[in-house]
Amino acid sequence: MMKRAAPLLLITALSLAACGKIEDRVAGAEVDEGGFGNATLNNMLVQTGQRDATFALGTRFASEVAPTITFAFNSAQITPEARAVLLRQADWIRQFPELRFSVYGHTDAVGSNAYNQSLGKRRAQAVVNFFASQGISPSRLQALVSYGETRPVIATPGPEQENRRTVTEVSGFVKTYPGLLDGKYAQVVYREYIKSATPASAAAPAAAAAPAAPAAPAQ
Repeated sequence: MMKRAAPLLLITALSLAACGKIEDRVAGAEVDEGGFGNATLNNMLVQTGQRDATFALGTRFASEVAPTITFAFNSAQITPEARAVLLRQADWIRQFPELRFSVYGHTDAVGSNAYNQSLGKRRAQAVVNFFASQGISPSRLQALVSYGETRPVIATPGPEQENRRTVTEVSGFVKTYPGLLDGKYAQVVYREYIKSATPASAAAPAAAAAPAAPAAPAQ
């Protein structure tokens, strides 16, 4: 009997696997993506100090939004294309009030070292100012370093747009945020876990479903 039971169980399992897709949203479905054991291990490593939480969240930021924007030649003005990228960065930053961010400025190799150091700093400061205009506290932002022309993406002595850039990175945790590293990193993970189970329709204001009030008579 035991020899026949194994094939029967296998057939049953395959039949269940072939069933239709479950439409209900399950908490953690988007956060887990099939690797919940790995995520749990990572959280344990972070809370016990075996893995740097700043590095973990920095890697996540760089994977979920483009961290880099580019500039026109000899300019620190944010282009419409760069603005669209920065808006996505700002949206991510607002979701994580526990974190601080740094912006690094770069230039191409045209011009003197001293001028390019200054230009890289102005580019970084322009990005910080943009984030501040989006309601992000300047205390969480730093135009930390201008690398000028010293760290090109493409090594060339001529003008190169890919080198005229800023890079936004997670730089650490807000010092005044209460006890974040005292087991509080789990709250960040749990918040995203619960959010993943919220249907998109639930995010719409309830008022949108209510009938509109009758218009006032014309005067």
